[in-house]
Amino acid sequence: MRPRLLTLALLSLLAVVLPAANASAQAADPTNEHLYADGYDNRQLLGGEWLLKLDRLDVGEERKFEGQRSRAGWQPITVPNVWNAHDESNESMVGGVAYYRKDFRLPSDSKGNTLYVARFESVNYRAKVYLNGRFIEEHTGAYLPFEVPLRDAKKGVNRLVVRVDNVRKEFDFPPSGFNNTGQPVGGWWNYGGLNREVYIRRVNTLDYGNVRVRPLVNPANPTGPVDVQVRADVTNISGDAQTARLRATIGGQPLDVGSVRIGAGGTRTLERSLRIEQPHLWSPGDPFLYETKLQLKAGSRTVSGYTLHVGVRSIDVTPDGRLLLNGGPVNVRGVGLHEDSLDRGSAIDNATRERYMAEVRELGAGMIRTHYPLSPYLHELADRSGVLVWSEIPVYSVRSQYFQRREVRRLAFEYVRENINENQNHASIAVWSVGNELASKPPPALRAYLRGAATASRQLDPTRPVGLAIVGYPLAGCQRAYNRIQVIGVNEYFGWYPGPQGQVADRDLLSRYLDSVHECYPNKAVMITEFGAEANRDGPAEEKGTYAFQQEFINFHLEVFASKPWLNGALYWTLDEFRVRPGWDGGNPRATPPYHQKAVIAFDGTRKPAFADLQNGFHSTQQFGAPPTPAAPPATTPPSGPAPGGASPQTAARR
Repeated sequence: MRPRLLTLALLSLLAVVLPAANASAQAADPTNEHLYADGYDNRQLLGGEWLLKLDRLDVGEERKFEGQRSRAGWQPITVPNVWNAHDESNESMVGGVAYYRKDFRLPSDSKGNTLYVARFESVNYRAKVYLNGRFIEEHTGAYLPFEVPLRDAKKGVNRLVVRVDNVRKEFDFPPSGFNNTGQPVGGWWNYGGLNREVYIRRVNTLDYGNVRVRPLVNPANPTGPVDVQVRADVTNISGDAQTARLRATIGGQPLDVGSVRIGAGGTRTLERSLRIEQPHLWSPGDPFLYETKLQLKAGSRTVSGYTLHVGVRSIDVTPDGRLLLNGGPVNVRGVGLHEDSLDRGSAIDNATRERYMAEVRELGAGMIRTHYPLSPYLHELADRSGVLVWSEIPVYSVRSQYFQRREVRRLAFEYVRENINENQNHASIAVWSVGNELASKPPPALRAYLRGAATASRQLDPTRPVGLAIVGYPLAGCQRAYNRIQVIGVNEYFGWYPGPQGQVADRDLLSRYLDSVHECYPNKAVMITEFGAEANRDGPAEEKGTYAFQQEFINFHLEVFASKPWLNGALYWTLDEFRVRPGWDGGNPRATPPYHQKAVIAFDGTRKPAFADLQNGFHSTQQFGAPPTPAAPPATTPPSGPAPGGASPQTAARR
């Protein structure tokens, strides 16, 4: 960079991050509004007006920050926000840099041992955070929250600035790149910005780290007594040793989790279980949730609260590859989702999420899947609606050679850990998926990732199975790389895409292919995680891209699935249309890029004719079988050995 440009850049950045003289007139107080219920009780929404400025310096605009100390040149917006929601160009897909700025006031009654933390629910993709002119932290990756301590926050007005860079690399999640025509590629549209909300948390003396409330249900006797484990990491942010005491109530039942002495700056874990003798199970037909409240005390002072809504249920895989919910067999039907809208891009609001869930229920779907962790509110809607979630991290179509890089492996494992730690308390989550459409014949570096990711998932949460979505290619054969995967999700497009060497062009090969997958993995729960056909117009059923073709395609595939008694479910891809990338055709000879149009609901909300076909197929399928009848208690003292209703063989083997 030339010296003059460097000087301008430094001056520009200072103008961005330092509060202007008239900032107090523009500042706002955080509000007590919560856009989702569970989590820290003391968070406040950093809403209202924010300011946005695109960064053009890298393309030669030398005076981009002229007038920076005023509001001139800044665009007033509200957060969540993505700056390229209305831009469908190649440049928009490639990405760029923007600054988000918010002036806010902290309470004037702050006392000692108080720390403020900014919580970002999702930023796409690389974030650098500044407070009052000082860089404080950076973060890479979207769709999961991260927190930044605001140690230099002051009474009165503070300026928070976030530099967001969404230029993706070939080894990011999902990766970027260019096809042979020079157009940018990627799994879905690369929206840049603060695509979920921002909160401020006030921490007084002690703070919660990872909070886990885990019911341990015996799948062989799900209605029997259940132990609910309460576990929380507690950190002392003060300069003196503190006695931390944790209390909980689960459905009104009190639990003293315990107390511990924590040194200055230290972290300790408190853990204890509560027994529920006659649990009210969570199920799709009865999604009952126990309100759970945690109260943290420093000495005799209550310093923090935490709220959860916990469902008591079991999810397991049998040795013969059956997925069980509360001990009953699962043959679920469902849909894929992308958080996207024509006007807001991925920065959708809760009203849109409520519409998604209403559509899911109308369709009769029992499971949803995305390529990334859902927003907290959509998880809560799934909990309350009795809809299962295939929870996946965006390790999507990453080339195998990139797994040889230590940084790529580190970020991938970090996604696995953060997704489980952040979302493990949601009853709706049925499967932790560690990737999607990676190499069909995994080489050593990818095998090492799959092995490590599955092991880490089971260590973090042994109560849910680990899954992987694979491309449904017959020539892939059986893969030992999936040994530690418990649920195999098959993305199959027989009769739509030709596939390499035309191996999936003939839809009549689908039935035999599915049988071969079952033969390869007889001890794994096999599901269909994608099938679909683009549709955007009227026309004959023989013509790809017509509504009639989509209807016929769906009915054929549903019929094949129904003929496989060992199949554990099938998810259609997708429910609603979304943007993919410039030039996307999805196999449609008359496509309208960048829109993914395999969905059964158009972007304008219109239901395509195939919506009714899916609906009929879903409603006519028994998706959840009855759990086993609990064994009657013995009349006399049983002989030594396993008690009736004990753990299933595979559960006992894992302990």
